[in-house]
Amino acid sequence: MGNTIRFRDDEVHEEPAVALDSFLDQSNATAVRIEAGEDARVLLPYLDRLSLIEIDFPVFGDGRGYSAAQILRESGYTGELRASGDVLLDQCAHMRRCGFDAFSPDSPINPQLMEEAISRYEHVYQATSDQRKPIWSIRHG
Repeated sequence: MGNTIRFRDDEVHEEPAVALDSFLDQSNATAVRIEAGEDARVLLPYLDRLSLIEIDFPVFGDGRGYSAAQILRESGYTGELRASGDVLLDQCAHMRRCGFDAFSPDSPINPQLMEEAISRYEHVYQATSDQRKPIWSIRHG
């Protein structure tokens, strides 16, 4: 697995994430991993004690992780939200908009190129978890 790239200022989470089933059976885990197809909503009662939720992207075309991230952020999760697996550079800006603030891709991505890709576009078209104002609301302000 490649290096983890983080867009957070708080301390790095070192505890390995446990599988969702294992997390639900443990009372002391603070990091959990969601596989594609698992329902992120089962974590809603535990959000206040989780410091890391890692969401797996088994293939780049599987978009279920975007929905999971959006659900978690809209529900108030403020901890680290990490995309792992088949994460590609051209997806990172969209992932950031859904609330991901850390990336652990299978193939390493140059952090400088990722920063450039994420900050490339000043304006966005839809409202989402990152709280950026859509261009239409700025124009009609």
